[in-house]
Amino acid sequence: MYIEVSQQHITKERDKARELRKSRWWQNILSAGTTCYYCQKAINKQDVTMDHIVPVSQGGFSTKGNVVASCKACNSLKKDMTAVEWQLHVQTLLPKP
Repeated sequence: MYIEVSQQHITKERDKARELRKSRWWQNILSAGTTCYYCQKAINKQDVTMDHIVPVSQGGFSTKGNVVASCKACNSLKKDMTAVEWQLHVQTLLPKP
């Protein structure tokens, strides 16, 4: 189920995300040897992306509690799915026993 989100909300939250990327908190995440929130693989510092668990396009916010480090591959495949939707999607891709 998708909700209508204003362009103003999206612009505001993307601006906040850019600022959050500059924060000491995010820099500490990058320097700590990061793993992808979704696939749990180690990520090189230059390959880390900031992903919103609840996407801004679905009403999510750019806060420390809603952003995670992810690899570029997972972030690109996840697109605008929530973390729960992503997990359900991944389960459908797994081979059936």
